Amino acid sequence: MADLLHRRKPFSSFQIIIFGFAGLIILGTLLLMLPFATRSGNSASFSDAAFTSTSAACVTGLVVQDTAAFWSPFGQFVIMMLIQIGGLGVITVAAAIFMITKRRITLMQRSTMQEAISAPKVGGIVRFTVFIIKAAVIIELCGAALMSPVFIRDFGVLKGIWFSVFHSVSAFCNAGFDLMGARAPFSSLTSYSTEPLINLTIMMLIVIGGIGFLTWDDVIKNRFHLRSYRMQSKVILCTTTILIVLPALYFFFSEFRSLPLNDRVWSSLFQSVTPRTAGFNTVDLRLVSDAGLGVMMVLMLVGGSPGSTAGGMKTTTFAVLFMTALAVFRRKEHTSCFGRRLSDSTLRNAAAIFMLYIVLFLVGAMLISGIEDLPLTPCMFETASAVGTVGLSLGITHELGLLSRLILMALMFFGRVGGLTLIFAAISGTKKNVSLLPEEKITVG
Repeated sequence: MADLLHRRKPFSSFQIIIFGFAGLIILGTLLLMLPFATRSGNSASFSDAAFTSTSAACVTGLVVQDTAAFWSPFGQFVIMMLIQIGGLGVITVAAAIFMITKRRITLMQRSTMQEAISAPKVGGIVRFTVFIIKAAVIIELCGAALMSPVFIRDFGVLKGIWFSVFHSVSAFCNAGFDLMGARAPFSSLTSYSTEPLINLTIMMLIVIGGIGFLTWDDVIKNRFHLRSYRMQSKVILCTTTILIVLPALYFFFSEFRSLPLNDRVWSSLFQSVTPRTAGFNTVDLRLVSDAGLGVMMVLMLVGGSPGSTAGGMKTTTFAVLFMTALAVFRRKEHTSCFGRRLSDSTLRNAAAIFMLYIVLFLVGAMLISGIEDLPLTPCMFETASAVGTVGLSLGITHELGLLSRLILMALMFFGRVGGLTLIFAAISGTKKNVSLLPEEKITVG
């Protein structure tokens, strides 16, 4: 027995990340099932608590109970902390605790930290983690301070401050949870659709949280010297800009033409930013056309950037696939970007991630549609929102049965942890096959 324990292989970095998020979800579920976590004083059902905990820890925002109307201040605080830990990453927060308590961080732990935040190397990872924690706190406090005048005006001092902090954390972590059920259940930010301060602050928090920690580092170090940026940062900034501007123009000219000009501008901008894994909305999504919903589903699946608080298949995956297609169309042998050639492993990873997300998105939607006897479009919107960790919904989440909720929970967990992380964790320890099989071409297209 002792010999077996001695030979037991240690967990890989990928397995530690998965177990960390699973443990966070379980802890959140238990806390939300406490009687004083609800406004009624009755314990929430396991289904409601588990779904809410998964949605918060995976920074998604899909809810089966209105956050403000159902959960007590304690329950809301638990949800906010799940969002904060899930957004920054369980490993990042654990590393911060290690540093505060002066505990030594081993090489294995540093390697896990590297995988958790998608850093290119282990060297300097502790210093970079400190930078992440400090930057997150400062940005969230600034966001809360900017929104506080509006919320204090509408809800009083104490409640207004709490609303400001909660929504700042939720927006920066790209979670999409809100407390606007104090006005109307499941209304999100529709009552602030033309409030410039709330719109601008929420959008900026979403974008800053979604571009990735390494991109922040580049922006702070190199400022306007764009040539000094990492290629990844250039790709992220360009792709993010395109995915905001083009959908905003589409929404402005196609979806919200009936709105006054001021409302039209704010609604178009907000709805182009929020599907990128944030989950707030300032318009009733049931009034958006099928084409508009299709655009939003694409944005939800793409999501944010690597090493960020956002989910989705990531802007870099989308950019790599797009650049690879361009290279094929132009009959180029290699895919290149900003004067650099992309490796074959990068192209394979991008293709694998894309296939994983598309399959899970479609299969999940078809299963929910069949189980619940619902039209396919709202189910597709729901699964895109779940796997992209977005939180937008056409209003069917709280009506779903247990099996459909379990499907969404699995998709949210997959979307936050990452497809390759789950696969690498499952096949950890398998030996690489160094032999090469004979090559033979196959016609595609």
